[in-house]
Amino acid sequence: MTDRSDVDQRRRRLLQGSAAVAAGSVLPRAVLAAGMTEETNTAGAASESGARTQHSTALKRAKSMSINTARFEHNGEIKWGVVRGDQITPVPGQFATTADFVSSVSVAELRQLSGETIAIDQVKILSPVTQNQRFVCQGANYRKHMIESGMNPDDKKFNMIFTKATSCMSPADTDIIRPPVCNFLDYEVELGVVLKKAITGQVSINDSNLHEYVAGITIVNDVSARDVQVPQMQFYKGKSFRTFGPIGPFICLLDKEDMHYIDEMQLTLKVNNEVRQDENTSDLVFRPGETLTELSGVHDFAPGDLLATGTPAGCALSAPSPMKQKLGALLPEATKWKIFLKIQAKRPQYLQPGDRIETAIRSLDGAINLGVQRNTVVQG
Repeated sequence: MTDRSDVDQRRRRLLQGSAAVAAGSVLPRAVLAAGMTEETNTAGAASESGARTQHSTALKRAKSMSINTARFEHNGEIKWGVVRGDQITPVPGQFATTADFVSSVSVAELRQLSGETIAIDQVKILSPVTQNQRFVCQGANYRKHMIESGMNPDDKKFNMIFTKATSCMSPADTDIIRPPVCNFLDYEVELGVVLKKAITGQVSINDSNLHEYVAGITIVNDVSARDVQVPQMQFYKGKSFRTFGPIGPFICLLDKEDMHYIDEMQLTLKVNNEVRQDENTSDLVFRPGETLTELSGVHDFAPGDLLATGTPAGCALSAPSPMKQKLGALLPEATKWKIFLKIQAKRPQYLQPGDRIETAIRSLDGAINLGVQRNTVVQG
């Protein structure tokens, strides 16, 4: 049996052997140009939270060493590659899982990767997080979203954690299937953090060592069936239907110097070209480091596991205020949920078959662009 360290060494030699400083930016310009409209750019730059970070990130733009990577299928083979503009340079070696990939490569090596390229429109982009990995999520992690979810931000002192079934992980361009049991289908753009180091016990993770545990970032849409999730109080069930977890298209691998971007990313989601969500990760309540620190005392993580960090305000869901919830608690269960469903039925923001969702995450200085998700809602 081949020793794992020998395999890793061979992979590194393959990468280093093909090394030559590659021309082109880490920013996939073709994807940016196709996906980010002037309206989105203006809305992002004008947001209050974005303005707070724009100056500091602009000063650091030239120093970014991040690089976009994709998992794709081409000529019947599944490969990983480095994305530069509208081209993909395949990475030598076989990586069956996200864990295999992030454990075997480095940003420095991939930036020097050269060789034959493939046009991105000639491949099928797959989810960059494979279904063997954990899918851990944070809920109500932006203050405004807490309010629209019926929570009092000043009373919520805990980090809300739940999981999604890994079978809902799907490519960035997948059709989202609305199941027959769902009438109130909702969207949630989220920044996904991909781990690169196993966690098997209590650890303390902060800005100084975050790079030891985090490989990179990606786009996640935490699609939700609100009429299952809320009345049944079933987060897992209401958020785990197949296709309810589009991921990617890319994982942007971050070097130590680029970890600050996690707190400086602009999230934008549009439905039928209407901006529904637009906020910056600087407004996160519980950041990835403290979340991973807390969860390290609860369960294990493996390289390649995914942490979705929560969604900002702008969802279709309209939850009653804390006061109305207290009054509702006095009602019979059937009556309370009948009223809730009646209120939701008046919300035109819920997704309907034929709706088109466009989701993007990028840094305000343009140094990091995670690409664009485009999904169409279909009836199951």
